Amino acid sequence: MCLLSAHTSFAEDFAKHDELLNFSNTVISPGTLKNITLEIAQGANDPASFIPVTVVHGAKPGPVLAVVAGVHGYEYTSIIAVNKWIAALNPRQMSGSVIIVRVAHVPAFEERSIYVNPYDRKNLNRSFPGKKHGSQTERIAWAISKNVVAKADFLIDLHSGDGGEWLSAFVGVYGGPLASNYPLALSVAKGFNFPNIVRYKMNTQQQIDTKRSLNRQGVAEKIPTILVEIGENGSTATQHINAMYTGLNNSLSILGVTKSIAAPSRENVDYFEGTRSVPVTHSGLWFPKGLGGQYIKKGDVLGVLKDYFGQTLGNVIAPSDGFALYGLKGPAIKKGQSIMTIAQPVSTLQ
Repeated sequence: MCLLSAHTSFAEDFAKHDELLNFSNTVISPGTLKNITLEIAQGANDPASFIPVTVVHGAKPGPVLAVVAGVHGYEYTSIIAVNKWIAALNPRQMSGSVIIVRVAHVPAFEERSIYVNPYDRKNLNRSFPGKKHGSQTERIAWAISKNVVAKADFLIDLHSGDGGEWLSAFVGVYGGPLASNYPLALSVAKGFNFPNIVRYKMNTQQQIDTKRSLNRQGVAEKIPTILVEIGENGSTATQHINAMYTGLNNSLSILGVTKSIAAPSRENVDYFEGTRSVPVTHSGLWFPKGLGGQYIKKGDVLGVLKDYFGQTLGNVIAPSDGFALYGLKGPAIKKGQSIMTIAQPVSTLQ
């Protein structure tokens, strides 16, 4: 895997360029686009599935960008955005290739299942790198790890607020000693022009390996990686789709895949260094105070937790100052689940 300087054109570092790109035993010629069905074999206890992938192989040398949508099947913003985006791509005018997973988690998408697979009840975004002969979720993770992430030089992991979640739009960028080419990743993150950017420092291998997400699989493969989040509660709102679409186009320009000029980055960006969750100690009914997308103070009441008979169990209190980045709309809540993720503000990110 080639690690590049953020101060040079990403595409210029790829002088050696295979005329024919091989993806999952399918050969794609330069300047062409190919739709490919990545088959997921039947398992011992669950059915076969598939992953719809589009490979856009540019006419000129350049990097391989991997873009993955639909890791969570109820996060519709990314799925619709990449369908719109692919329709506008012209491989004859591109340098390098883009591997686009249209829907990573088809079983969850078809069953409208939030967070988890309907067969093995596992969260795909906690199952990487997966297992070739594991349960269905693990087989899907393995296929994406081997066929998409391992071939990429940059990874964009697209998400939105799942069913029952509120969310303030942000881009997560991976830095720290175990991340790769953080300056380039930050440049691409800024290109999405979202109001919030969060840096996640990868300081230990345990951080990467524990319940490994797709974005941490990118870190493990030593490629610059960003996480894109916009929309909430299964949003299909036009403004969310268009914002993701525009950000993806800007990414191609910043990486040198296209010659288009990226829109100037917004000046009023809020920066954050990591996040913390707010788990609850009881199952029951959750009634938030509607503080999403706001700065909060330690000790603020975030909402009320009640048992199944309507008796108040207590207020949930903010454990620290910060920004309410995303959380649960309620009322359903289970012991141990987090009702809010709080981002820790910083003046800038270097």
